[in-house]
Amino acid sequence: MEFPFDVNALFPETISVLDQNLCAARKPHGRPDAQNQTAIVIDELGKASAKAQQLPAPITSAAKLQSNRHYLYLLKDGERNGGRGVAVGYLKVGYKKLFLLDQRGAHVETEPLCVLDFYVTENLQRHGYGLELFRFMLEHKKVEPEQMAYDRPSPKFLAFLEKHFELKHSVPQVNNFVVFDGFFRNRSVVPLRKVPLKKPEGEIKPYSLMEREVVREEQKVLPWPFVRSAAPPPSPPLAVSSQFSRSLSVGSSPTRGPPRPTAAPGVRQGPTLHPQSLDNCRTKRTSSLNRSQLSFH
Repeated sequence: MEFPFDVNALFPETISVLDQNLCAARKPHGRPDAQNQTAIVIDELGKASAKAQQLPAPITSAAKLQSNRHYLYLLKDGERNGGRGVAVGYLKVGYKKLFLLDQRGAHVETEPLCVLDFYVTENLQRHGYGLELFRFMLEHKKVEPEQMAYDRPSPKFLAFLEKHFELKHSVPQVNNFVVFDGFFRNRSVVPLRKVPLKKPEGEIKPYSLMEREVVREEQKVLPWPFVRSAAPPPSPPLAVSSQFSRSLSVGSSPTRGPPRPTAAPGVRQGPTLHPQSLDNCRTKRTSSLNRSQLSFH
């Protein structure tokens, strides 16, 4: 893929390793726009890769490379385009935490190095560029092809792996990653912990029903300012030996006379008066009657 700027000056090495900084292994001097031009190369190759794989959007871009801990191996051909070089393709890898199935169907947790995107321009395919790029990555990461996982490999990529690395038999997975038989051989994987089954809920005991009803009734009780009692609270009983009980008891006061005779049942007993008091009341009643008769004449 050709660009209007000098690719050789931008990428001094045949294969440049790019990370979040979007800088080659040896940073070119006197190029303040080197990072912007590097981003243009990555974005254009990412669009071509998505189109070749019939993807709705590119999965490789400069922005995504800057926001993830991935490595991008970019291959150039320095003799093309009048000596200014062209971008041939790239290979993007990164570590991913995966939940995979081994040959026995057991779930395992592992974090292998994964091939996330692999692309070589159509007019330069079948020239050995892809094999050169892939082998450089294996040497740089010190990893074997069967120890890696492959994210949604295309039929061309699967044929490439079978032809050059004899990777034929893959272990079926439930996700989009593909691993081969040698992936679980001599590899440290972490078995997933089994989640204990939830115990079925038993029948509710009778006492628990009663407790629930008590809680419901307590929740209905209004707070203190809004509570209206049906009857006044009873006064506390007085002790027999207290001073107030002796003064209020009948017959205990020294100022009172002898007890009055008890009336017959069903008969209301009136107040008891002294005989002299009765005579005074009769005299006053007679005089009041005489005065009333004189007033009418």
